[in-house]
Amino acid sequence: MAWLLAGGGWDGRILCFRPDIDEPRYVLYAAQKDHEVSMSHDIDWLSRFLATVSVTGRLEIRCLYGAPWNITYIDSPPGEMPYHLVIRGTAVLEPPPGGKPTTLAAGDILLMVQGGAHVLRDVSGLPPGPVHEREALNVLLSENEGEGEPLEMLCGRFVIAPPHDRWLRHYLPPTLVIRARKSGSHDELPAANRLSRLVSLMREESADEGLGGYALLNSLSSALFALALRASSEADAPPAGLLSLAAHPRLAPAISAMFSDPARAWTLPELAALTHMSRATFMRRFQEGLGRSASEFLQDIRMSLAANDLKNPGRATEVVAEAVGYQSVSAFRRVFTERIGMTPGAWRRQFTAGAISTRSDE
Repeated sequence: MAWLLAGGGWDGRILCFRPDIDEPRYVLYAAQKDHEVSMSHDIDWLSRFLATVSVTGRLEIRCLYGAPWNITYIDSPPGEMPYHLVIRGTAVLEPPPGGKPTTLAAGDILLMVQGGAHVLRDVSGLPPGPVHEREALNVLLSENEGEGEPLEMLCGRFVIAPPHDRWLRHYLPPTLVIRARKSGSHDELPAANRLSRLVSLMREESADEGLGGYALLNSLSSALFALALRASSEADAPPAGLLSLAAHPRLAPAISAMFSDPARAWTLPELAALTHMSRATFMRRFQEGLGRSASEFLQDIRMSLAANDLKNPGRATEVVAEAVGYQSVSAFRRVFTERIGMTPGAWRRQFTAGAISTRSDE
């Protein structure tokens, strides 16, 4: 697919569009008519991951409580991830059977990555009083009449479209807590500092009821997900899975290479060479760090990209298969069905049927 040239920039750049992605791109200083424009540049692995899995976010509730209070969440639908931002006060996350409660202080962030049922309460554990809810501009305001320790908390959810929600199950922990770091402390990290400023902006927008606030809050929620993952990976003890790469920096070049060129027939010796490890050491550390083998990780990347590509009715299955490294369409169908739970054709029909239905209703 060639790039369409749409005009020049003030510094000699050419603004280009590709019809199949509806997104403008800038190219520095050169492009020739009827030739495909090279857009290659370095992008970090987390950015590529987020572009692949299509995460959206929305802020839903602003809680203003006095102790005692209690919030109970049922299991979320697949791909939905509730989050809670403690602005002021203290909250306690009830543990699963046999576990210990988790105390959240002002500035802490809780992500229920796999959408499990959970209970948040104040530290007293006393029976809560009634809650009053009213619609404010852009968010739901939830209040009670408690006279104990005050709590201000923002609650929302991230949504990851199928089939990418399997990344949550395979590569992220069920619960993720990002702790606030005291301003000016010697261990303050850039991501944590920026995360704090982002949460402050979300709090201001939820309270101010400004024009465009709903759209802005949802956009900030999406940014919150990326920054929360970065801050979690920079923690002193990052969680197991994909976020543990900060604790295993030598694996990062291999991860980046697989995201950058998923169609390449990567071999273990090639990936190991990128990390300056022996093949055996690379295999062991990859499995220990991410909880899955490098070949499984590469297949997950390929099938996620293929699932996105199959939504385009103009892309033949054979073309999609080749784009993610499969010369054999039958082999691609087999792996796709194993990973996604349905054939490429069945997956595609979900979206073409929806498009036809939408057109017929117009």
